[in-house]
Amino acid sequence: MTKLPELIDAYLYRMGSNGPEYLALLRASHKIYAGQWRMIGGKVDPGETFWQAAYREIQEETQLAPSPFWTVPTVNQFYNPKHDVFHKIPVFAGEVDVDADPILDDEHTDYQWVSAGDIETFFLWPEQQRIVHAIDGILRNGTILPQWLIEPS
Repeated sequence: MTKLPELIDAYLYRMGSNGPEYLALLRASHKIYAGQWRMIGGKVDPGETFWQAAYREIQEETQLAPSPFWTVPTVNQFYNPKHDVFHKIPVFAGEVDVDADPILDDEHTDYQWVSAGDIETFFLWPEQQRIVHAIDGILRNGTILPQWLIEPS
């Protein structure tokens, strides 16, 4: 059995006038999940930590550098029947300036900033919806714990 790559998920947000807004990216027609609105995701390269992979993917896919950047105390989990594997994917989040807009790579064709209340219109996967709501609760309660913070170097 071939070992599948380790994966990461990353959610960018900005603090709008009505609270957090989350970046939704539209996948290009030539990529996996074509035509779906999604968060930033990717594979961990050899020698990378999960958080390093997440930060790299954020920069590659959006050219943004979030601060703060933190690990979300949950995982995205789902079963992939094609490979008969159960994925447990660490989740990261990062804040960008309210005026920041991504510069998209070839994996995406469009983007939208979306409130948590509207996320189901964009993200169709229940785990992704749940994660946005979890991040939103953390942000609205002001409870990003120091242990979750990551200082990219």
